[in-house]
Amino acid sequence: MSFGDNDIENALAYLTCVLVARRTRTTPERVTWQQYDVLEMLRLHGPMTPSALSESLRVSRPTMSKALRVLKDRHLVEQAALGADRREQTTSLTAAGREFLDRAAQCRRDNADIAASVLSPAERRVFAELCARVAAALGSD
Repeated sequence: MSFGDNDIENALAYLTCVLVARRTRTTPERVTWQQYDVLEMLRLHGPMTPSALSESLRVSRPTMSKALRVLKDRHLVEQAALGADRREQTTSLTAAGREFLDRAAQCRRDNADIAASVLSPAERRVFAELCARVAAALGSD
């Protein structure tokens, strides 16, 4: 597939479609991006309270509660009482949640290997730099 010099929108759309399709094949659990972020946050930081997750991901508490309910129903996270106050919960990854993230990470590594196989070392450096620059611009709004 070829794109014109100024056809960044179509190039980004096509790359997004390919990456999402590959992710869906590897992790068919139908986890939303927001739910995925919750899982990654728990992987990076260990058990967290729902309020800490809400703050970290900058979402409302009701939105976080819904995401956690879905992840719990899919057995990707578990919750337990935190200390003596049984109302306060801590959320952690289950073995299935860690396995899901392992498959997602392997998919990213496979994607990187495929990209590296069609780019020269110099092109890889430029591609990585351009991706970082575009990601920073997209994340700044």
